[in-house]
Amino acid sequence: MSGVGTVEVGDLRSPRQRSRTGPRGRRRARTGTVCLALALTAVAAAVFALGSGDYHIAATDVIKALTGGGDAGDRLVVRELRLPRVATALAAGAALALAGAISQSMVRNPLGSPDMLGFTQGASTGALVVVVVAGGGSAALAGGAVVGGAAAGILIFALARHGGMHGNRLVMVGIGVTAILTGVNSYLLTKAQLTDAARAMLWLTGSLDGRGWNDAAPVLVGLALATPAAALGLSRSLRMLELGDDAAHALGVRTAGTRILALTCTVLLSALAAAAAGPVAFVALTAPQLARRLTRAPGPNLLPSALLGSALLVVSDWLAQHAVPGRQVPAGVVTGLFGGCYLIWLLAVGQDRRRT
Repeated sequence: MSGVGTVEVGDLRSPRQRSRTGPRGRRRARTGTVCLALALTAVAAAVFALGSGDYHIAATDVIKALTGGGDAGDRLVVRELRLPRVATALAAGAALALAGAISQSMVRNPLGSPDMLGFTQGASTGALVVVVVAGGGSAALAGGAVVGGAAAGILIFALARHGGMHGNRLVMVGIGVTAILTGVNSYLLTKAQLTDAARAMLWLTGSLDGRGWNDAAPVLVGLALATPAAALGLSRSLRMLELGDDAAHALGVRTAGTRILALTCTVLLSALAAAAAGPVAFVALTAPQLARRLTRAPGPNLLPSALLGSALLVVSDWLAQHAVPGRQVPAGVVTGLFGGCYLIWLLAVGQDRRRT
C-alpha cells in the first residue's frame, strides 16, 4: 500500500549464530582448516620419511607396519630403526615452535624467539660444559643442555625484572646474554679434545642422527606438561598482552604472572628440544610467523605453530639425509638456510611496502 513506510527488521539470529558467520567465526574456521591441513602435512611427511632410505618402503606398507601388520622386515625398519628419529623430529619441532610462539607473543616482537633470547645458547653452554669439562656421554649432554637452558632463563629473568619485564627489555637482555654465552661456547670449543670438539660441533649444528626413544621421551613429556599449561593459562592472556601492558591489565590480565609462566614454558620446551636434537636454528623463529600468516588470526596461534614446527623439522631432516648424495648433513643446516632465506624475504617485503 502506498504511504506506508517500510520497517527494517534487525538480525534475528542468536549471538552464537552471528559469531559463527561473523569475522570471528570465519577466523576460527580458517584456523581450524589450517590446523587440519598442517596436521595432515606433518603425518604425511612422517610417513614419507619412514619409508625413505636405502630400504624403500611404500606408504601403505609403512602404515601397516605402524599398526602392527605387514612384513616383519618392514616392521623392524619402520618401528625400531626409523620411528624414533622421526618421533624426535616431530616432538622437537613442535616444542621449538611452541616455545617461539609463546616468547614472540610475550615480548610482542617477531624476533623474540628462544634463539634470540639466549635460552638456546644457554642449553648449548650446558652441553659443552658436560662434554668438555666432564667428558660426559649423550645422556649427560642432554642433561647439561636442560640445566644450561634453565640457568640461562633464570639469569635473563633476574636481569630483566629489575627494570620491569617489558618486551623490549627482555629482548635486549636476551641478546646481551646470547652474545656472552656465544663467547663462552667458543672458548670451550678451543679447550676441547679433537674428538669431543667434533662431537660437540655436530650437536651444536642440530642433528637427529642416531636418535632413539630415550631422546624423544623427555620432549614428549615436556610437551604433555607445557601444552595444556600454555593452552589453558596463556593463550587468552598472551592475546591480551599483545595489546600492551596497560590494556591487558585493564582487561584483567596479570601481566607479571603471565610472563613468568610464559618464560617457564619457553625455557622448558626449548631446553628439552635442544637436548633431543641440538639447538636447531630458526624453527622457533619462523614457524610461529608462518603459522600466523596462514591463519591470519591474532594471538599466539599455539596449535598451528606447533604443527607447522613438527612438519618443518621432519621435512628438513629428510632433506638433510637426501639432499647431498652419499652423505648426510645436520638438519640444522637445512633449517638455517630456510630461516635465513625467510628473513631476507621479510626484509625485502618490508622495504617494498615502505616504498609504496
